[in-house]
Order: sequence, then C-alpha cells, then structure tokens
Amino acid sequence: MIVVPSLKDRKVAVMGLGIAGLATVRSLLESGARVMAWDDNADSRDAVEKEGAEIADLLAIDWQDVACLVLSPGIPHTFPKPHPVADAARAADVEIICDVELLGRAQPDATYIGITGTNGKSTTTALVGHILEAAGKDIEVGGNLGPPVLGMRPLDKDGIYVLELSSYQLERMSSIRFDVAAFLNISADHLDRHGGLKGYIEAKQNIFKGQGAGDTAVVGIDDADARKEADAREKGDARLVRVSGESVPEGGVGVEDGCLIDATGGRAEILDLSDIRTLPGSHNHQNAASAYAICRAAGVDADTVAAAIRTFPGLPHRQELVATIDGVSWVNDSKATNTDATARALSSYERIFWIAGGLAKEGGYAALEPWLGNVAHAFLIGEAAEPMANWLGTRVPSELSGQLGTAVTHAHSKSQGDAGAVVLLSPACASFDQFKNFGERGDTFRKLARDLAAAHEERAAS
Repeated sequence: MIVVPSLKDRKVAVMGLGIAGLATVRSLLESGARVMAWDDNADSRDAVEKEGAEIADLLAIDWQDVACLVLSPGIPHTFPKPHPVADAARAADVEIICDVELLGRAQPDATYIGITGTNGKSTTTALVGHILEAAGKDIEVGGNLGPPVLGMRPLDKDGIYVLELSSYQLERMSSIRFDVAAFLNISADHLDRHGGLKGYIEAKQNIFKGQGAGDTAVVGIDDADARKEADAREKGDARLVRVSGESVPEGGVGVEDGCLIDATGGRAEILDLSDIRTLPGSHNHQNAASAYAICRAAGVDADTVAAAIRTFPGLPHRQELVATIDGVSWVNDSKATNTDATARALSSYERIFWIAGGLAKEGGYAALEPWLGNVAHAFLIGEAAEPMANWLGTRVPSELSGQLGTAVTHAHSKSQGDAGAVVLLSPACASFDQFKNFGERGDTFRKLARDLAAAHEERAAS
C-alpha cells in the first residue's frame, strides 16, 4: 500500500468509493490523514466506515483546511455539468485531484511509464508489463486497467510504475511526470465529459506535462489527430519516437508486411507479428510497436522485448480467442464499446459473423463502412439493434437478435461448416442497457461460446 506522508494529520475529502476509492481511503488512513468520505451507495459508505473513515455529506462540511478532494474519475468536475461537491471544493479553492496524482507525490523517485489513447491502451499497458517482467524489472502495473494505484507496492528509484491512464484521470493530474509517456491514438469518445473533441485531446495531452530532456514521448501516427500530436511533440524537450502499425516511420518503430521494424537507429527487423494470435490486426501491431518503443526507452534490449512479445497471453475482452468450433474461431471483443475499436476488429478478419449492438454512443457508424465487406452476417442486440439494422440496410444480411444468447445461437447455426470464419462479438456500443459493464457482457459471451464448443466435442465423441 502507498503512504502519502505529506497528508499526515491533514483533512482529505474523498468522493466516490468504488474499488479505487476504497484503496484511496485505506492509503490515506495509513498515511495518518483525517478522511471524510461519501458515496451515494450505502454499502460503499459502510465499507469505508469500517476502515475508519468519517462518513460525511461533503456538501455540508467546512472546506476550510481541507488539503484536497480526491474525486472518482467517473464524477465530472467540469463538463457536462460539475458535480455539486466539485463546485463546493472549487469555491473554497481546494485542489481536485485523482489517486494517480497522489501516487506521484508519494513515490517521487520511481520511474513512471504512462500510456493513454482512445483504443489499445489496456493491451499496450499489459504488454509493457509482460515485457518488463520478463526483463526482470521491479514493476507495478495498473491504473485505469486496474489494480488501483494506491494499493500498489511502494517502489524506489529502481522500480517502475506502468500506468494505463484515461482522460478522466489525466485531467486531474498536476505534478506527476512520466519518464516515458505514450499517446497511442485519438478518436471521438467521452466528448460530453470534456466539452468536445478539443477538450478530450487536451486532457490526453497532460500525459506529456513536465517532460524534459532524458524523457521519451512515444506517439502513434495512424490517425490524423495523433499525427498532429506527434508533430507538436517535436517542439518539446523530450525524445520523440513515432510508432505505427501500418508503416515504418522515419526514425521510429513500425510494422511492414507483418514485421516489427526498429528504425530509430538504422533499420532492424525485430520479429514477425503475423503469427502472434494474441495481437491480430494493424491496431495490435501498433500496440506492439508502442510497447517495443516504450520498453527500449526503459532500457530493455531488443531481443528480450521480442521474446516477451512472442509469449504475450493477451487480455480478456480485447479480441480474445475464447473457442474454436469446427474450424470457426469465436472472438470476444466486448471492450470495443465505440465504432473506432470495432472498425479495428472488423479489419482483422476476412469472413465475420458479427454480433453487435447495445447502448449506442454519439457519432453514428460511418467508421465501420470500409470493413463491411468482411461481414457475412450481422446479429444485432440491445437498444441499438434496430438503428444498426437500418444503417446496414441491404449492404449486410442482418437480424434483430435482441439478446446476446439468441445472437450466439443464431451465429453458431449460420457459421457451422464455414472453416476459417470468425464469430466476433465486437459491439461498437456500450453495454449498460443489458449488462453491468463490458466485462460481464464478454464473460457471458465466453461462457456461451465454450458451452457450445463443449457440446460440439461431446457430440463428436459419441
């Protein structure tokens, strides 16, 4: 657990008591702080009260002498409308921060690697952690990916924190500096929370704050806004490494014909990515290129990086191969909650029985159009099913399955005997209309697919 010495005997307000909030309360109590906490959920309040925190209506407290407000990333302090507690803190000139900022203040001697982007940051973060662990580094991996940062081990100057960072977290950081900062890509997401695309990008840009000579900025160039960011980083003091999953940037790291190539000093072929099943598609090739550049900047030799990439197990819900039934692959991409993420999945396979839908996000489905030729049939679920069917029209055969179980059953029936095809859950929508979160949706799909696979094997053996 992390202790924050600067908050000993200080009053700290904590709003939002989920997994990260509970870890924050425990850390602050261990630090000797007086913790005043609130969550609308009574069970969450009970949990932190048992830990020793003071349950307090933060709209009614005296904000004088409060050191800071640690506000859950999911609670807005600006757009679309500030939470009243955030307004109260701001009116009292109390700093509003997140747990990652506290980690940086508590462990200033450690090395920090920060990774952000609209898509791919979880895979890249996990891959970097996998590589650094293989290299024998003393690491902690978490943040937006989990586990909560204040529940991590304290690390000294030889330790490395590898952190996935959302825009919600980055907008509440003021002093933490990243020795290696990675900005993978940008597409429209969480726009209401940041007042539009400009605000969203500005929040992501905080990952480079404070970088100087000796630090490294790793920036993807496979979309227009990220390319602009790479160009802007040329003016900074940090070393810039451009990365791509579609080409080899001059002086950067990229992929050509499936081969990962390091062009940061000459041109070296590192490894063939085409046979690594846990990293399919150009977007995952960019993730691999980014992880390679990050780990080289962290002092890992190229051979060790290449060997570790070959053994990467992948992440749940990110193009996760969960079953193979009579030559048909079943892939769980439930984490694809926006069209840009789903477009990346659709581009990765040539013949797809596509399960999509849920709670639609802003912006429509135009980003998917270039890849509809890869879709043999679509099975549409949730609130977005009918609008998606109308958008697809006659371009792709589709049906309104409604529920995920129905979609799985029908996709199995349609795909039987189509060896080499893929049944792909890549919803392009949020999950909250039918599931608690994308994880529950993906877990359900995985179980249904594996149950079908087991039944198929049983029939084949009888």
